[in-house]
Amino acid sequence: MAVKNKLTLSVQYPDPRLQALLTRPLLRKTVQTAIFFPAELTLRFVDAEEGRVLNKDYRGKDYATNVLTFAYTEDSDAEVTQADIILCTDVLQKEAAEQNKSVLEHAQHLVVHGVLHAQGYDHENDEDAEEMEALEIEILASLGLPNPYQ
Repeated sequence: MAVKNKLTLSVQYPDPRLQALLTRPLLRKTVQTAIFFPAELTLRFVDAEEGRVLNKDYRGKDYATNVLTFAYTEDSDAEVTQADIILCTDVLQKEAAEQNKSVLEHAQHLVVHGVLHAQGYDHENDEDAEEMEALEIEILASLGLPNPYQ
């Protein structure tokens, strides 16, 4: 059985549209499956306006994106992974519809994606992208979810 790492999880719903679907227990299970170290994480579900402002202020890109990860310990020797993961409800719902996926499955994929970023994974080059995608596929499969890249 996989090691269950200590997790402190805060979930914020300033945009409450997905609160009934993406419950705290479901999100905790999803995050727990994706962490490899003890973690202190916040998941925040925002609307397009807040998502755009954050993406512009921190990445210089003037549009809302699906997930932003603010990792505070990825380049340190910290024993606990700390991060804020921002998910934009509007973009998440739009992408799910465009990709013919359920909002639930797409949201869980984006949560896993954000959690991996919090732990230092990225997709800046092909090799790193392949590694990260393989981990996402494996983690989602362990949750009974399909490969998000098919």
